[in-house]
Amino acid sequence: MNRDEILQTAENHITVDRAATHGDAEDSFQTIADAWSWWLSNRSIPESPLEASDVAIMMSLFKIARIAGNAQHEDNYIDLAGYAALAGEISTQELEAQT
Repeated sequence: MNRDEILQTAENHITVDRAATHGDAEDSFQTIADAWSWWLSNRSIPESPLEASDVAIMMSLFKIARIAGNAQHEDNYIDLAGYAALAGEISTQELEAQT
């Protein structure tokens, strides 16, 4: 695949495929930004550097925001379950590393 094909494919994804599945990108991104901002300000030590578990939680919130835009898209639920499982495992490992 050359750069032109990549860009044409990306254009199709963001203007047709993703828009049909997830709605308006700007609205979706704002919902995600609001969820991530909430997480960053409410985690146990808000000013601490991000950890891998934070990323897993934020990706879970990303999928929850996507569900808000299209509750019938089952892939979001599957991904959410996966990210939540990873968040739990990583959090446990981070806790064990601290002790």
